[in-house]
Amino acid sequence: MNDQLLEPEEHVLSTLEKDGSRRWIYPRLFQGKYWTRRRAVGYLLIIVFIALPHIKINSSPAFFLNIAKREFTIFGFKFLPTDTLLLAFFMISLFLSIFLLTALFGRVWCGWACPQTIYLEFVYRPIERLFCGTAGHGGKPHKSVPVIRRLMMYGAYLIISMVLAHTFLAYFVSVSELQRWVQQSPFTHPTGFLVMTATVVLMMFNFSFFREQLCTIACPYGRFQSVLLDRRSLIVSYDKQRGEPRGKISKQKTEETHGDCIDCGQCVRACPTGIDIRDGLQMECLHCTQCMDACDEIMVKVERPTGLVRYSCQDEIEGKPTKKLRPRVVIYPLLLLLSVSAFTVTLMNKKSFDVTVMRNYGNPFIVTDDDFVENNLQIKLVNRTDLPEEYQFELPEKTDVKMEIMGNTSLKARETKTIPLLVSAPRSSFVTGLREVELTIRSQKDSEERTVTCQLLGP
Repeated sequence: MNDQLLEPEEHVLSTLEKDGSRRWIYPRLFQGKYWTRRRAVGYLLIIVFIALPHIKINSSPAFFLNIAKREFTIFGFKFLPTDTLLLAFFMISLFLSIFLLTALFGRVWCGWACPQTIYLEFVYRPIERLFCGTAGHGGKPHKSVPVIRRLMMYGAYLIISMVLAHTFLAYFVSVSELQRWVQQSPFTHPTGFLVMTATVVLMMFNFSFFREQLCTIACPYGRFQSVLLDRRSLIVSYDKQRGEPRGKISKQKTEETHGDCIDCGQCVRACPTGIDIRDGLQMECLHCTQCMDACDEIMVKVERPTGLVRYSCQDEIEGKPTKKLRPRVVIYPLLLLLSVSAFTVTLMNKKSFDVTVMRNYGNPFIVTDDDFVENNLQIKLVNRTDLPEEYQFELPEKTDVKMEIMGNTSLKARETKTIPLLVSAPRSSFVTGLREVELTIRSQKDSEERTVTCQLLGP
């Protein structure tokens, strides 16, 4: 029986060995200019992530997802479940922003702003290098590291993961509530404790084991780039015309027929996903620029121009003419402008309260002995303000319609209440079995009013 492994016909996943087993990646660190810039951006984003729940705007956190009350607060604006139109415009704007950003700058999100990249490269990997050594400025395989050092490393991972998990939880329960929970027994708030525990476990699994596989296997964004990128999008590129053919050099003799690439392999050793950038644009490339820093450092040492691996586009690398203005970089901004404008106009026109008219269950109408037709309606009121409010219901002055409010019209701050309303009209006023009546609802404190149309059914 032949136990020899068959060579794959095509390029396999960079995190897998030929036999299908996990290929552990310990990238070498090159502290070039791009790494320095990425580190500054990364630390700034970490500070923003930790600080956002603590920043108060209009007495509310700057960013707050209150799932229990079904509220979403962002920079002082509060969104309720009834704000479906706002949510639609927001999501459209978000996706259009991603499309435009990718069309212009490639996967800059993955390499410069994604939390997975930031925390792995600027928090967890430095801890790993601290405890496990820095063989060639990369991490040593853990099997060659003493057990005590590995335990200390995982202990540091656990502390960092717990801090991040509590910060993550603060986005959903507020900092003040989280502080109260921390001082109490976990059994008084089991759901929050389970969420925090699950988050810690997932972070430990992700940052200590799964790592780059989240980007290359689980995250769909890398697969989207084939649709979002074009040949003039900014990507991390290897200049084949300048670098090929590759060849080793020595101090004694330099082969003039070789390109600038000396085939040192440092760009591969620096890659956190283990790819070879010289193979061209690949799904696994995060645009982290580590291969650029690695190549520039080598080019300086061998006294050759830097930029063999650089930010460029496919057309420029192949020597074709490039145009900055192209259809998608015109269409995306226009659509984004329309979406943001629609979002802004809708937001600015939002009233302090929402009104929805609904019909009650049961009989559509009742004809009384005095020849009136009664309709049972339900008025759903949503108080969008942070103060209690009382509302007044009014019909037009000259009307033969009567109404009877069957509930309390006072609402607490941010409260939603359904108020039964009995509306009566003379039977003779129904010609086609349908009649419309305008109902005005006014808030007593700020005198803001909304007028809705109630459809009355009759014989």
